[in-house]
Amino acid sequence: MSHEHLQLSGRAAIVGLGATEFSKNSGRTELRLALEASLQALDDAGIAPEEVDGFCSYSVDKVPEYEVARLLGAKDVTFFSQIPHGGGAACAPVMHAAMAVATGIAKTVLVYRAMNERSWYRFGSGSYGFASTPIFENVNYGWYMPHGFHTPAAWVGMFAQRYMHEFGATSEDFGRISVAVRDFAATNPAAFFHGKPITLEDHQKSRWICEPLRLLDCCQESDGAVAMVITSLPRARDLRAAPVVIRAAAQGISEGQQIMTSFFREQISGLPEMGLVARQLWQQSGLTPADIQTAVIYDHFTPFVLQQLEEFGFCERGQAKEFVRAGHHARGGKLPINPHGGQLGEAYIHGMNGIAEAVRQVRGTAVNQVDGVEHVLVTAGTGVPTSGLILGAA
Repeated sequence: MSHEHLQLSGRAAIVGLGATEFSKNSGRTELRLALEASLQALDDAGIAPEEVDGFCSYSVDKVPEYEVARLLGAKDVTFFSQIPHGGGAACAPVMHAAMAVATGIAKTVLVYRAMNERSWYRFGSGSYGFASTPIFENVNYGWYMPHGFHTPAAWVGMFAQRYMHEFGATSEDFGRISVAVRDFAATNPAAFFHGKPITLEDHQKSRWICEPLRLLDCCQESDGAVAMVITSLPRARDLRAAPVVIRAAAQGISEGQQIMTSFFREQISGLPEMGLVARQLWQQSGLTPADIQTAVIYDHFTPFVLQQLEEFGFCERGQAKEFVRAGHHARGGKLPINPHGGQLGEAYIHGMNGIAEAVRQVRGTAVNQVDGVEHVLVTAGTGVPTSGLILGAA
């Protein structure tokens, strides 16, 4: 088989989308949330639940695929996988689903993420019980925790401080990311911060979490679930909704990679693993930054949004501050970012809600619809092994 026949681009499509409401206390189990979103996605696609023969989610998900399969009434499941590294996984389940479909391993793959990340547990708490579980990852954090590196905000703060030092970015530049996504969230009825925009002054007055990160530089903690259905493009053309084609999908781990603590690289003011994802996405799709009308950039912490813009070539290294000062990322800009409100404004469902927004943008059904959308870039969590997607119209 020739190399071109092995290409993933254009082989699979997202054909169904479902989501629960986003809250701080869902009042129900993560399993129930997963089922609600999954049934909604299957209904959206017009596919019977028992047809699902593949599943993919995150390894931190507490909802096992065999139980989702059993409750859906799935019969013969031929593919299932889980992706590690929290938000870095975000786009990878869609990639794995596309690979399964493109190779004939499965025909109908359900991708989901369900979490009660406010009411049940909190990822950013700083208390993880590492001492009692001396596996590699936890021992690794033993080199950081005694020095005050207890939380994701602290780990990211170190990278952000270096980025500011090297390139002259300021806290106000980080704030411009937050203000723009909260502006989108304010007009999105599904967003937790619907009707609650902020100003740059609000951002600057918000309390320090870990310098240089303020409260309004940090994403939410949310309860909710999102699911989507992936199948082959030929089959997708016969289904209810217009297919959203997976134009490119990639994962990346770069030299010197650790989980949130890659401080021993020669340079820590970039995100080389996202650069690796970017190169793959552009190569697979044949597209360039000029071909992207809107982007869903993983915004767990605002500084990493700036660095991702640089890694993808939307601006030169160190120039993202000028990009956001010009408002290119905001409503009406040349590259509106996170028109759903992102994880800062809509909800933190580990990036899966961002992929859902990309699907809506391609379909033309988004609440803050960007004009003339042909291709949407989606990125996953940064500071960790990561992933990305380009979605487009059929």
